[in-house]
Amino acid sequence: MFFLVVWSLHVLVTLYRFSVSPHRTENAGANLPESQEFLSATEDKKTQRFTDFEGKTSFGMSVFNLGNAIMGSGILGLAYAMANTGVVLFLVLLTVVALLSSYSIHLLLKCSGIVGIRAYEQLGYRAFGTPGKMAAGIAITLQNIGGESPTIAICHLKFSVTEWYLNGNYLVIIVSICVILPLALMKQLGYLGYTSGFSLTCMVFFLISVSPLITHTCEPDITCRASCVLPICRNIQTAYTIPILAFAFVCHPEVLPIYTELRNPTKKKMQHVANISIAVMYGMYFLAALFGYLTFYGEVEAELLHTYSRIDPYDTLILCVRVAVLTAVTLTVPIVLFPVRRAIQQMVFPNKTFNWPRHIAIAFVLLTFINLLVIFAPNILGIFGIIGATSAPCLIFIFPAVFYIRIVPKEEEPMRSVPKILAVCFAGIGFLFMIMSLSFIIIDWTSGSSKASSGH
Repeated sequence: MFFLVVWSLHVLVTLYRFSVSPHRTENAGANLPESQEFLSATEDKKTQRFTDFEGKTSFGMSVFNLGNAIMGSGILGLAYAMANTGVVLFLVLLTVVALLSSYSIHLLLKCSGIVGIRAYEQLGYRAFGTPGKMAAGIAITLQNIGGESPTIAICHLKFSVTEWYLNGNYLVIIVSICVILPLALMKQLGYLGYTSGFSLTCMVFFLISVSPLITHTCEPDITCRASCVLPICRNIQTAYTIPILAFAFVCHPEVLPIYTELRNPTKKKMQHVANISIAVMYGMYFLAALFGYLTFYGEVEAELLHTYSRIDPYDTLILCVRVAVLTAVTLTVPIVLFPVRRAIQQMVFPNKTFNWPRHIAIAFVLLTFINLLVIFAPNILGIFGIIGATSAPCLIFIFPAVFYIRIVPKEEEPMRSVPKILAVCFAGIGFLFMIMSLSFIIIDWTSGSSKASSGH
């Protein structure tokens, strides 16, 4: 994380002093192995396509896959975020983050169309060489492992029985081996379109089912009533709101692989896929947060399913809701595991072609590490806060902007052109967001430690 912060600061400081050199760009491309799949220089720029793979995934399946990648476990922290901001401010922040995510995908697709690269970390290599590839790979690994950990942690369904198979730790292992691992071994993302569609269907069932539970709540106090309308920031926990929202919309490492496998891919078509996916998840996010907040108000927890279990953990509807959410977010893990495995291969085995033993071994090691993290991780909120405050702004704001500035030739768009200036501002917003979020979280942890010490 420290490496990402320092590298981002270095990029922002030197950005205006650097002019994009065509010769440097050509040399960077020449140093890549053939497996990196750059487009031929003689190919018509208006009809550029990835040369190593013919996409066969339909538009609808691509929307399902990208929507599933967006969803993840971030949806479980949104009600908590709304409880600390109020409905109005939450809706404003959610809208802003969704629009910025769509814009950053536009930047990635523009870069991809120019150089014909199909992976996030390869754009980093083309823009900044090995440091850029390593920075992107580390950010993707941190972000997606941090996202998968709370997802698998949902398997900790608590029952007051002694059966070993209902123990939370055993459920984590069973679900990982029987469900996640087989899906994670798929070679291409297109095969996961049906499971992604089923995952989104489970979330629709969740939204329909929890809306009647609002009537179970007790009468809210005056502060809770006011926060339903006004943006009230009640405590330092509000600092987690923006990181949680940013975490919830990170799908950028999956965009280019999905773009590659799209049938008859064009930048405009893939942008439509992204916009539809973001719009659908925007609606689902807001409704899930609103229903959870109106059910529990200020008593909502950082992990929404634990909060719903307080109504009646053995109620049939509650059990069905928890199983539906468990199924939905579990099926997102294979999607987000794909770019992590790709990033690890690019960092550790950059010149190696596809190999099934290595493919399986990386997936197995990743799931093993995530399971250990889930079993021993003390709090899901800490994962959301730290990952959201570091990797998420890099992947959403900083990297797409600086890649765009470095990759798009200055002959096509000078540094003083409006698109380049907007990209610089976009990167600056991301960097400021990272620093501010980390500062608030450190202050929150410090104050929490002080209170704990004074309590003793």
